[in-house]
Amino acid sequence: MAVPTQVKLDARRLRADFPIFGEQIHSKPLAYLDSASSAQKPRQVLDAMREFYETSYANVHRGVYTLAVRSDERYEAARETARGFVNASSPREIIFTRGATEGLNLVAYAWGLANLGPGDVVLVTELDHHSNFVPWQFIAQRTGAAFRVLPIDDAGELQLDALDEMSASGTVKVVACNFVSNTLGTINPVERLAGWAHDQGAILVVDAAQAAPHVVVDVQALGCDFLALSSHKLCGPTGAGVLWGRRELLEAMPPFNLGGSMIRSVSAAKTTWNELPYKFEAGTPAIGEVVGMAEAMSYISAAGLDAIARHEHELLEHALDRLSEVPGITLYGPSPERRAGIVSFNLDGIHPHDVAQVLDWEGVAVRAGHHCTQPLMTKLGVAATTRASFYVYSIPEEVDRLVAGLHKVKRSLG
Repeated sequence: MAVPTQVKLDARRLRADFPIFGEQIHSKPLAYLDSASSAQKPRQVLDAMREFYETSYANVHRGVYTLAVRSDERYEAARETARGFVNASSPREIIFTRGATEGLNLVAYAWGLANLGPGDVVLVTELDHHSNFVPWQFIAQRTGAAFRVLPIDDAGELQLDALDEMSASGTVKVVACNFVSNTLGTINPVERLAGWAHDQGAILVVDAAQAAPHVVVDVQALGCDFLALSSHKLCGPTGAGVLWGRRELLEAMPPFNLGGSMIRSVSAAKTTWNELPYKFEAGTPAIGEVVGMAEAMSYISAAGLDAIARHEHELLEHALDRLSEVPGITLYGPSPERRAGIVSFNLDGIHPHDVAQVLDWEGVAVRAGHHCTQPLMTKLGVAATTRASFYVYSIPEEVDRLVAGLHKVKRSLG
């Protein structure tokens, strides 16, 4: 029996697609290690957006002339690309948003305000990005529901044995989690959380902004009820994203934004809503950005998400090995097999912002701060960390430059 060959990602070849790597930073080649914040854009995405604006731009769902038809076709073709990217059962379940944050807020407001009340419990996790933490906290306060936070252990993984304790305080109606932690890289057991949530009669809302660029996202296999992602983290433009939701839930939800396109009829007496997905897409959307997002999805799908994950894992292991050589470093997060290509750390006595500034002088771009995860920072007992993150264009030499830069930080500031 033949064993299938695993395709290896050729990061150096893909790197040539990204014009940004022709830039010099302080007279040094750019080592971009902040893809967890936002990914760089390949020429294919930039060219697709330029070609659309040059040849096919018109507002969508409003005209019957040739340009309007072309624009409609490109926009709806992007919806089908997004459907395939997350393995949704229907393109009607794909809502275009301005990013994962808007998608998660849409669910919190449209589903949460209609379904939550006193005696209910909203459960988020200590790993969550503020975009899947703060909206649920706010809606819980608005509705009188209890707000609970599932803790993590010392390795940075969810304490699943605490779930039953959470359910003892009321009727769990919402479980919100991220698929991959943007700070620690922890890969969460979404399928297990979905099973537990459904046993409670709750919905599971997944923030996949950090997962979608790096691992296969299959909403049917995950078993979740809503899932949001952002274009800009997967090599697409800013200002676009996707919310996927189960059709029966979306059908039952009131709209989030009101205005043009999301209506069926309007009169002084009554307004009725459009069908899915347009009920949740009020106003003129980010048409060119959606076209660019679809091209980015096609680009990383062609590279192979499994190959991307293996490539990043190799870089992660190399980084953890090399970073352990740096005196006074504290590394955060689970073991390599339980995380994506993200490394957060601190150097004794040196603020992360100072670390990032010295690294920038060396042409190495990293993130420093709380990474929009302040509850997690509180758990770690720090105000901030320095974070390095990898993607399709990252190469081992950049990890080596990071480590060399940290030695310089120690000599300069330690």
